[in-house]
Amino acid sequence: MSVQFSNLAAQVAEDGKVTPEDILALRRLGWESGDITLHEAEAIFELNRRLADPTPEWVDFFVEALGEFIVNGTPPKGYVDEGEAAWLIEALDKDGQLESMAELELLVRVMERAINVPASLKHYALKQIEHAVLLGTGPTRDGGALSDQHITDAECRLLRRIIFSSGGLGAASASREDAEMLFRIKDATLGKPNSAEWTRLFVQGVGNYLMGFTSRNAQLDHARAKELEAFIADNRASTGRFFGRMVRSMPNAFGSVFGRKDTAQNHADMVEAARQIDLDEQDWLDAQMDANGQLDELDRALLDFIEEEFGG
Repeated sequence: MSVQFSNLAAQVAEDGKVTPEDILALRRLGWESGDITLHEAEAIFELNRRLADPTPEWVDFFVEALGEFIVNGTPPKGYVDEGEAAWLIEALDKDGQLESMAELELLVRVMERAINVPASLKHYALKQIEHAVLLGTGPTRDGGALSDQHITDAECRLLRRIIFSSGGLGAASASREDAEMLFRIKDATLGKPNSAEWTRLFVQGVGNYLMGFTSRNAQLDHARAKELEAFIADNRASTGRFFGRMVRSMPNAFGSVFGRKDTAQNHADMVEAARQIDLDEQDWLDAQMDANGQLDELDRALLDFIEEEFGG
């Protein structure tokens, strides 16, 4: 971290407010070397905690700078490893909880920008929204003021972005964990003044889990992506030997990266098969719907959606 960046960050933190000129200077100094460093990222986090009233311009800078640092700061670009996820969670939880919409926006944006993030970060993100809805506290509730147990427009939008993010649990589709979280929120907020978007999000999220197609090769984890990047960077002469080494060291690489052809089913067959609700999914759905002891209006909306999808 440059002396100028450090001095400016300290001055702004002491003042407790940031001007557009300060933000422009931080941008120039932060990217002076081409990348945000760890020390600069930590200083930006600390500065955010000290600001009494963060401006939209500050939030944009905060999310952009830290998002770039987390997602593209280390190779392979676009992937967040376990260490980076742990660093982010610790920084967000430094005061015992995620406190601001800027921090929540950073968390969601990282998941949207990343090709994949560790499960720990995915679960942490969903937990923040569920916590706000079920306890009525958190950054989506006016900075933590106690509120009735319901789901707001902002929370619906954030949940949609997290569930269907490229780095989410289901790689731009809903996972079982996502669907179970939606059911928990549904049961806790029945009859409450919920967002007009809530029913649609619930039905689409659970319906997507039950009937949506997700390729098993939709995401590479960080370790596999790093191996692949190393192979691509290999400048030894023979292309044939390159692919031979790739197959020996990464036997599933061609299937997970280049899309191995499935001789039993073509893509259309797999998509159609995914639309069918199997016995395990039916048992799961029955258990979720039975949890609150009633067939409520959102359950009915979900069943109507499933029936419509099957052309009933």
